[in-house]
Amino acid sequence: MREYARHEVRRSRERARYDVETVHAILDAGFLAHVGFVVDGQPFVIPMLYVRDGDDILLHGSIASRLMNQLGEGVPVSISVSHIDGLVLARSHFHHSVNYRSVVCFGTARRIDDGEAKATALAGFVDAILPGRAAESRPSDRNELAATAVLRVVVENASAKIRSGGPKDDPADRALPVWAGVVPTQLRYGEPENGEDVAGQAPPSVRRLLQRQNEVITA
Repeated sequence: MREYARHEVRRSRERARYDVETVHAILDAGFLAHVGFVVDGQPFVIPMLYVRDGDDILLHGSIASRLMNQLGEGVPVSISVSHIDGLVLARSHFHHSVNYRSVVCFGTARRIDDGEAKATALAGFVDAILPGRAAESRPSDRNELAATAVLRVVVENASAKIRSGGPKDDPADRALPVWAGVVPTQLRYGEPENGEDVAGQAPPSVRRLLQRQNEVITA
């Protein structure tokens, strides 16, 4: 029996991508990952914010977190990121699906201890959520940096998997009087809500975000 590499896609292999450009594009399109690892025989999968830094992935959390401390010791880690692009509605139950883009990365995590590097990484997390926001807000101070653990995951293997297009109905089902097609999905942002002690309009980063969203909707 053939042996597969840990990152190699086995099912629906025609949807697999292994090139760096595709992997990076999917990672850059999000900021929430599911991080899997095993400690003392117990598996964990934790949702965490992330940011890509070159070929590596940065994670952060409290220095009081036992799991963050365990990860920082070099425990093997798997990171998955996915985006849903559409509901694929077929004529049969069996062929219903979703269009998606996903990435699975494998590597090991190491702590970043340098204060300047940690500050830069935390600014990157802010800009991953909303580009331009880091420059509008206060950087982390010494106490905040001391309370935060930042991990660099050196990605050793990665694969992407993409599903696009319409339903794959069986030929015998195409005469059925059932609607089939794709309902596109997208992340939507609502009207900004000021904090209880904040006055004035939203900052440029938020206005740019909403403008880009409106341009996509009206295109």
